[in-house]
Amino acid sequence: MVLNNIEKLIEKYLNAETSLQEEAQLKAYFNSDDVAPQFEAYKPMFQYFSESKKEQYTKDVPLKSKKTSLYPWISVAAVAVLILGLVVPNFMGPTEKEKQEAQLVYNQTMEAFSLISIGMHEGKSQLTNLALVGENIEEGVQQASKLGTFSTITNKILKNKSH
Repeated sequence: MVLNNIEKLIEKYLNAETSLQEEAQLKAYFNSDDVAPQFEAYKPMFQYFSESKKEQYTKDVPLKSKKTSLYPWISVAAVAVLILGLVVPNFMGPTEKEKQEAQLVYNQTMEAFSLISIGMHEGKSQLTNLALVGENIEEGVQQASKLGTFSTITNKILKNKSH
């Protein structure tokens, strides 16, 4: 009966279905001297588990890693650069000479834009005059066509009177 029970427990153990109490029964059986010959193959496995429980690691485990990472330092450097980029321009603003040079460049630019604007207005008035000349030429062509018609009619009248 005991062998039948052990066989069922081994089968459950290999299928990972045993409880802690059943595993304790198997360990006790395989650590005893009267193990059945058909179960001798399992004896070293259970004895190993019992022996490995007793083993202890005796060396000191270092808690600090000797290898340092650069990532924290990179983030610190990035924050420092960002702060310097935001703070330094406020303290080290443009000097009085730089402000005067900037004002001079601004005034020269505005003067150049003013000259361009005047030139554009002159060009616009010339285009307006050109448009008026074009209209006058068109009106003259119409008048000339009327004059041509008048001349033709006059010639017909004069030819009719002379006959």
